[in-house]
This record gives sequence, structure tokens and C-alpha cells, in this order.
Amino acid sequence: MNTRFIFIVLIINQLSLININAQPWSMFRGNQSLLGVVKEEIPSDIDILWSFKTEDEIKASPVIADNKIVVGSTDGVVYCLNFQGKLLWKFATGTSIEGTALILDGNVFVGNLYGTLYSFKLETGEKNWEYLAENQFSGAPNYWKSGSKTYIVIGSYDYYLHCVDAKTGKNVWKYETNNYINGAVSIYNNKAIFGGCDGLVHVVDISTGKADEVVEVGTYVAGSPSIIDNIAFVGDYDGGFASIDLSAKKIKWRMASETSTQPFIASPSVYKEKVIVGNRDKFIYCLNKNDGKLLWKYNSGNQVDASCVVSPTKVLAANMRGDLFVLNLKDGKLDWNYELGSMIYSNPVLVNNKLVVGAGDGNIYCLGKK
Repeated sequence: MNTRFIFIVLIINQLSLININAQPWSMFRGNQSLLGVVKEEIPSDIDILWSFKTEDEIKASPVIADNKIVVGSTDGVVYCLNFQGKLLWKFATGTSIEGTALILDGNVFVGNLYGTLYSFKLETGEKNWEYLAENQFSGAPNYWKSGSKTYIVIGSYDYYLHCVDAKTGKNVWKYETNNYINGAVSIYNNKAIFGGCDGLVHVVDISTGKADEVVEVGTYVAGSPSIIDNIAFVGDYDGGFASIDLSAKKIKWRMASETSTQPFIASPSVYKEKVIVGNRDKFIYCLNKNDGKLLWKYNSGNQVDASCVVSPTKVLAANMRGDLFVLNLKDGKLDWNYELGSMIYSNPVLVNNKLVVGAGDGNIYCLGKK
């Protein structure tokens, strides 16, 4: 009897470890350099397992860690759910949340359109602190660690990039730009790299808060850059897409559509030699990382504001009509699609063969195999 009991306990523990050790998606685009890549394969032929209703549109992407799903809604509330879609806790911030949260070291960090950055305990939703900027936070926070210190880095419409002590919520430094900062900041090699509505890509030394370099793009950058091998990939509001050599401090190559000047709101994914990004002209583009050559493009049928998620062989994307679809990474051919039926502003999250996505109807959806 005791042997049987021990065996059952061991099985339960192993199942728990499978969940705990699954690759988390604890921040916008999955990692500090915002690459938008997952190791596990994207599943096909899935359906809705459950949904959870909030009171307004969801423009932020969910984040997942420790078997908890956290997402902010434009109803001003931060929601924390388990993987069965049950509410664990919620916190009302008082105004709309559009930026994706960050889960780090057992805490949740998220900003709202009033310009307040919050820190909560992931387990309980208890507030640790709040930090107030002079204008809204629309993008997601990122983080940087140095020794025993952890810092939260986030851009605001007050023209500043803010660096905040993650433990205390106290300001460490502010870096001033010439216009709004709408997207998230990428962290790479101890630098904060981001585009602004001043038409510049800024590279800031996080240890000092001083500019390391500035590269002119020429027009608004509403999205977020992805960084790999000291190269930044970023789209702009006039429909241009650029590769920026951070060592040489100049644009390496630039792609501009001959037929469209629709903006890139989505952030790119970078996997091996490919860069994948959606545009408001309805297309998903796949470019050669080294020279910008178009490898393929796919007409999704509607505007694409949501960033793609890329696995070793597939591309997961969504559009503003409410279509979720998966493309073959090699040639861009459609593998499958699912009509969710409500606008999707931000990227779905893939964990444990399940997709979690927020939509314009205010629902958080979980899709998988039934």
C-alpha cells in the first residue's frame, strides 16, 4: 500500500515538473532582446478550450510563468488566471492597460495609460509599489540585472526612458528623447535599444542612463526592435523596415514596399537567417536577415498589428479580423487557420502546446487539442 502511494506521489511530482520546467513566456516577445521565438513546435488543428471575459478590449499580450497567466485589459484591470481559466486575483489600476506585463522573480510589472508603473506579487496580487511618470506607458517593461540589483526599463509618452529599481520602485535615471516612446525597449549587451516617435533608434548605456549612440530612421517608430548579433531590426510608420548595425552605428539595409506605405506596428521575429514581421498592408513578410531580400510574403486578408511568434518550422500570426493562422517558415504557405472572430492586437503566447491570446471582445482565449 505504501509503495503504491509513493509511486502515485512520484507521478504527480513528475507531472508538476513538466509544467514548471516548460519554457515560460514571462515578458513581451519572450526574451530581453525581443526575438519572438519559441523552441516548441506550434500545434495544428486546435480549438478553444476555455475563455475568460474581461470588461473591455485586450490590446496587451498575455505573459505566462509558474503556471499563471497575467494580462492587462483596457478596462484598467490586471488579471491573473490559472491554466484552467480560473481567476486567481485581479487588481484595478483605474485606467486602460495596453502594454504587456513582465513577470520577473515572483513579481509582476505593468504600466497603464495614466503613466503609473506597478509592481505586484505574482502569487497574491498584493501591490509592492507604484511609480508615476508624467504621461502614459503604452509599451512593455524590460529588465536588466547588475550584481544583486535588478532594474526595470520602460519608455513613456513623457518623452523619457525610465529606469526604476525593481525592489523599491525608486527612479534610478531618466533618458530624454524628442517625442513619445510607444514600443518596448530591447535589452542587449547592457544597452537599452528602442525606437521613438522622434524618428530615431536610441542606444542607451543602462549603467549610466547616457546615450551610447543614436541612428536616424527618419520617421516614427511605433513598434519594438529585435536584436541579435549586434544588429537591430525595426519597422517604421512609413512602411520601411531596416537592419541597423549597432557597431557601425548606421543602417545596414532597408526594405521599402513599392506598393504600400502602411506602418509596421508589429515587432519582428528573428530566427536563424530569417526576419518575419507583419504590416498593416495585410502581409506577413519574411526577409533574409543579412541583406533584406524578400524570401516570401503572405496576404493575411486584414491589417496585422500583432507580432508573429516563430518556431523552428512555423510562424504563428494573427490579424485585425480575428484570424489566427500558422504558416510554413520555409515558404510562407498556410498550414492552418482559426477564425477567432474578434480583433487581435498583440501576439499569442505558446506554452505547453496551448495558445493563449487576448482579443478585442475582451476575452482571454486558450486554444489547444481537446
